[in-house]
Amino acid sequence: MAWWEGVDETRLLIAPEPSATGNCVGQLLSLRHPKSGNKTCYLLINEALQEIHWFKQSYGSWFVGDYVCEDGCLYTATPVDPVFILLPIFEEARMKKGDDPGKFRQLEEIIFINGYPGYQYLFSIAEKSMQVVCDIKEIGSTKFFRLNDSKVLAWLNYKVNQLKRTLPTLDKNYAARVEKDTLADAVLVLGDYLKDEPWLKLLCSYLKLDLEAATKAPDIEILPTTMENNPASFDPVKEKSESDKKTTRSGGRQTKKAKVETDSRNIKEMFSRATRRKG
Repeated sequence: MAWWEGVDETRLLIAPEPSATGNCVGQLLSLRHPKSGNKTCYLLINEALQEIHWFKQSYGSWFVGDYVCEDGCLYTATPVDPVFILLPIFEEARMKKGDDPGKFRQLEEIIFINGYPGYQYLFSIAEKSMQVVCDIKEIGSTKFFRLNDSKVLAWLNYKVNQLKRTLPTLDKNYAARVEKDTLADAVLVLGDYLKDEPWLKLLCSYLKLDLEAATKAPDIEILPTTMENNPASFDPVKEKSESDKKTTRSGGRQTKKAKVETDSRNIKEMFSRATRRKG
């Protein structure tokens, strides 16, 4: 049961400022979490999907601006790429067996999930966002979608590269981590929204990364984070072109590793410090 069902009272929700255009009224949706499959709350505003997080103190209250939340409960919403949310249901819908690429399906069929009517509100979002990871056939005015493994891996690699560029900017000590560790950290963050089978394992294999070994480091704690509110769009053609250029320039030379500081604090503290500075 979602937190808002059966609750007739005002709740405090902190969310990113909505777009200045269009209707700013948000709609709460109950969807499956892409990794656990558990029912999770999301907020839909102007076709932007945001994940709801709930924080509760054992006692006391939250003071935000001029408002006091007396029971100590606080809800926050953070932007999430809808491809993460839709990936599991598109994977199931193609009914892939072995090397068979699976079936093309109409979007109406794919997003119809018994017990989760909230997916029906994501029709226009799914039609736009899932084109980067799907093969599409058009028959008349009807479109048929089928998930494409190669396109999904290219999109995931793009997300990893985004995080690799962003994480070192959060703290000067964290910026000193070697590239291999930064890569593992980025994959771990994405791993909070990916099922182990098939996507997380395929991504690690593609990146030649032993994630199990990386997670055994005693001083590493990865917290879920969100990229910019309006991240750059993924362009498969552009990504391939830039990848080819990097390969040509590097000439096979290894990237120089950054010096590691032995007293580096864990990632949780770095995220907290960066957040306090922005506040």
